[in-house]
Amino acid sequence: MSLKGIDISSWQKGMNVAAVPADFVIMKATQGTWLVDSCCDNFYQQCKRAGKLRGVYHYAEGGDAIAEADYFLKNIEGYIGDAILVLDWESTDNPTFGVNDFNWCKTWLDRVYSRTGVRPLLYCSAAFRSRFDGIGDYGMWIAQYADNDPTGYQENPWNEGAYDCAIRQYSSHGQLSGYSGWLDLDKAYMDAEAWGKYANPKGGSKPTPAPVPSGDKSVDTLAHEVLEGKWGNGDDRKNRLTAAGYDYNAVQNRVNELCGASSAEYYTVKSGDTLSAIAAKYGTTYQHLAEVNGIANPDLIYPGQKIRVR
Repeated sequence: MSLKGIDISSWQKGMNVAAVPADFVIMKATQGTWLVDSCCDNFYQQCKRAGKLRGVYHYAEGGDAIAEADYFLKNIEGYIGDAILVLDWESTDNPTFGVNDFNWCKTWLDRVYSRTGVRPLLYCSAAFRSRFDGIGDYGMWIAQYADNDPTGYQENPWNEGAYDCAIRQYSSHGQLSGYSGWLDLDKAYMDAEAWGKYANPKGGSKPTPAPVPSGDKSVDTLAHEVLEGKWGNGDDRKNRLTAAGYDYNAVQNRVNELCGASSAEYYTVKSGDTLSAIAAKYGTTYQHLAEVNGIANPDLIYPGQKIRVR
């Protein structure tokens, strides 16, 4: 199963997206920390009305990777959980290209994932694909053209199957009905359901980005933000707090205190303790303790860790 699509930006200003045959459309949203593409939302809303699958991308300028990731998320918050997210890694206007490719892109990708729970895709040319080996569980969108001859959609683009990727961009000289200019043409190696999982892997309600950490928030402030739902739940909460540099256990303990007030009882983990042994001691189950304390892996507890037992 595969999908046919295009990727566009303000270069296609004025295009009637609904008139162009495409299963999906990926739109430029931001660049660096200064540009929001002026056509993005208009294109996006056209795609929604036309029932086309959607994606948005950030064009990297190689500055501060965290700042660029946060700028992207700030400006596409309404699309998160609805569209696939993409980092566009190219050489133009990007002095870091070819110098620090792996580390920069991994920092950006990890940042977006830690704040949203959504794994972005990484766009790059086929020649640079190997530079990202081992970067993590992020899909690849690979650009490789046989030539610059005008073409419509192709079922089997040149060099197909030579490498694995989630999406292949195979032409920048696409010609499709409904638009007179050139278009980038893409093939996604997935169906609509898989596309939805890239956009919102957990399904259900749309995820919202965790707050950008100021670096000096107190445990009490963070606990209240958790109770307000700003840091997600379960593993998602733990991953976001940890990625932001905060002590997850301290925050969770404070949350427990705020929820249970003075009636709460805690046990301080000692060397050699197991969660199941602690549970047996207090007449409960290790599953209950794991849930109450937000422990993702019941086999991993640490000496000095405070665990609420009642």
